[in-house]
Amino acid sequence: MTTEHQNNQLGLNQATAPEDTRADRSFDTIADHFEKKVYGGLKGEIRLAVLRRDIVEYSTQMSEALGRPLRILDVGAGLAQIAIELATQGHSVVINDISANMLEKAKANAEQIDQALDITWYVCPYQALEETLGKEENDKFDLILSHALLEWLAEPASVMDFFDQYLTDDGALSLCFYNPASFDYRNLIMGNFNLLDNTDYKADNKKSLTPNHPVAKEEVESWLKAHDYQTVRSSGLRVFHDYAPLKRGGHNDPDAVIRMELRYSQLEPYKWLGRYLHILAKR
Repeated sequence: MTTEHQNNQLGLNQATAPEDTRADRSFDTIADHFEKKVYGGLKGEIRLAVLRRDIVEYSTQMSEALGRPLRILDVGAGLAQIAIELATQGHSVVINDISANMLEKAKANAEQIDQALDITWYVCPYQALEETLGKEENDKFDLILSHALLEWLAEPASVMDFFDQYLTDDGALSLCFYNPASFDYRNLIMGNFNLLDNTDYKADNKKSLTPNHPVAKEEVESWLKAHDYQTVRSSGLRVFHDYAPLKRGGHNDPDAVIRMELRYSQLEPYKWLGRYLHILAKR
C-alpha cells in the first residue's frame, strides 16, 4: 500500500447548507447504512457484476494496447470495490471520496487483500483534487471512474470539465448514474400513483439513497457529445430484479438472477429500464 495522502477538507457539506440550496452530498454520517443498503444483498452483487464485466474487460484491452498498467482515478468512490479490484490487477489507482468514513471502509477492505496494491487515497470534494493531483500531462489518467456521483452533485454538469482536465487524450470515462425513468416505472408497477402525482415529492435524504435530483440519460449523453466523447458501451444495472414484487421460479436463485441480469443488461430495450445506467465513453 502506498503512503496515504489525506485531505480532510470536507467542504460542500450538505448539513451546513441552507435548505433551499443544493450542495454536494456526503454519506459520511450514514456510511454503515450505505454499505448495508447498497451492497448488503443481491442488489449490490448485480451492480458489481455488471460494472465488473464492462470495466475489467475494457481496461484489460486498454492495458494490452498501451503495453503497460493503467493509471486510474475513482472519483466519489464510496466503497471503491471496482477500483480496488483493478489495483489487484496491477494498475495504479487513485481513490477519492468526500466522506472519510466511506474511505475508511474501502481501505479496510483493501487491507484484507494479501497483495501489495498501488493505491493512493484522497478524502476531499472532487473539486479539491486539482490542488493535489497536478496539472502536467503525466498527471492525467487512462481511465476515470465516476459511479453514483452525478445524482448527488449540486452542479453535475461541471464535473465534465474536471474529466476533460484529467483524462488522457485516448482515455476512457466510466459513468454510472441513477436512472430517473426507473423511479417512475417502479412506482407505476407498485401502484404508487399518489406519489407520482405529487410533483413536490422529495425523498428524506437524511437516510434515503433515492436521489432527489437525478440526471436523465439524455442529459448525460448531451454532455458527452458536447465534450467530444464517444460511447463505446452502455448497460443497465438491475433491469428486472427490482420490478419483481413476487419472487418465484428463477428469482429464488441468486446466481440465476445475476446471469439473466448480465444477459439483458446490454440488450435493447431492457437496459434502459435499469435502476442505474452505465456508460463507458472514450475521448
